[in-house]
Amino acid sequence: MESDTTYMMMALDEARAAAGIGEVPIGAVVVCDGAVVSRAHNRREVDTDPTAHAELLAIREASRRLGRWRLSDCTVYVTLEPCPMCAGVMHQARIERLVYGATDPKAGAVGTLYDLSSDERLNHRFEVTAGVLAEESAMMLRDFFGDLRTKRQDEGMGDE
Repeated sequence: MESDTTYMMMALDEARAAAGIGEVPIGAVVVCDGAVVSRAHNRREVDTDPTAHAELLAIREASRRLGRWRLSDCTVYVTLEPCPMCAGVMHQARIERLVYGATDPKAGAVGTLYDLSSDERLNHRFEVTAGVLAEESAMMLRDFFGDLRTKRQDEGMGDE
């Protein structure tokens, strides 16, 4: 869908903002009824908060702005496949749909390692569209971690 690309580009802008403050470049946007309700990017390092993932922050803000925890008319756009925590939040918030960019072979919980989006043992399932602007999302992550490795080597820290 054309709108999926538009909203994913906004999520990529958020990912760039994360990289700009030294965070892993992941961005998220929540859209309800065709309107952007919230945008966020990773803030784990800045906030010293292990739960400060882009999609969790965006969902939290969307709930606050909409005045409700049920986001059953909302779509989450995120540049990287959600981890179990974030997929769990999407389940709890009753998200209608998730659109993500790159798959996450180390923590992906909506198809790669687990699939919390369609597990019939859970009381809510949500639609998933994978791979929207996947290469751009993956490249941003590769560049970020490549730069981090180079910086560590330059500082004599290595990859220990």
